[in-house]
Amino acid sequence: MDSRTIGKKLAEAARLPGRAVCVFGSDAPPAGSVPLAEVDRCIARTVYKISIGRDSPPVYFGAEAKAGICPGGQGWCGVTKIPPMISYFVSTGRADYRGGLAEHLKPDPASAERFFAGPGALAMPFPYLNIAGCDQAGEDREILSFVLIGEAESIRNLGGLVQYAFDEVFTNIVMPSGPVCASMITYAAGISEKAPRHTAFIGPVDPTGNAWLPPGMMTLAVPFRMAAKMAEAIEGSFLGMRPEVAFPVKRLRLDEKALHS
Repeated sequence: MDSRTIGKKLAEAARLPGRAVCVFGSDAPPAGSVPLAEVDRCIARTVYKISIGRDSPPVYFGAEAKAGICPGGQGWCGVTKIPPMISYFVSTGRADYRGGLAEHLKPDPASAERFFAGPGALAMPFPYLNIAGCDQAGEDREILSFVLIGEAESIRNLGGLVQYAFDEVFTNIVMPSGPVCASMITYAAGISEKAPRHTAFIGPVDPTGNAWLPPGMMTLAVPFRMAAKMAEAIEGSFLGMRPEVAFPVKRLRLDEKALHS
């Protein structure tokens, strides 16, 4: 099953508002793609725009095509090294770094340093990394992963499809720490040395993305082989056999007083 078919089947079964997005590597920028920064400086926002916006072009980035891209995103996608002082920025801040600005995502710089060490080495598997709608990526591309974006019910159902297709109870799908671009790209595409290879990643957990990602939306990043098996499993799963359960026409209206009594 090719990437176009896999992405189409998953997006339709989960009733996503946009298209599935493919992540793939290349030795040179593909024809028809544009530098990522022409769409947005944020890698994660670019993924969202390609998924939701049918007119968004496929994009590429890498060590030779990084101008205008968020430095944090460059680091998390293995283009550049993450600056050591950033451990202060994501925790309590430091007066002599970025004017003391702090995100308070970790309680102190030491815990932030442990967090940055957790994924291991971050390295791009190809000179260029490409992001495209599943209908934009050529059939000859070696797809690394898919990014699926939808409302909570759709992502819940995709999580159920993961559990239908694979046996492990606790490790098939996880919600790891990290920025939005790591939730979407880094872990599932194999950029992180220590990220499990047979796992789907739900997210994001980084609240700094809440300014642009709609409040009801979530993401699921899936390595290619997992996505292929999920797509093959749709027809026999609850999504194919009992779609009225996955997406109920009639919904129970729970008594609010009873819920809070």
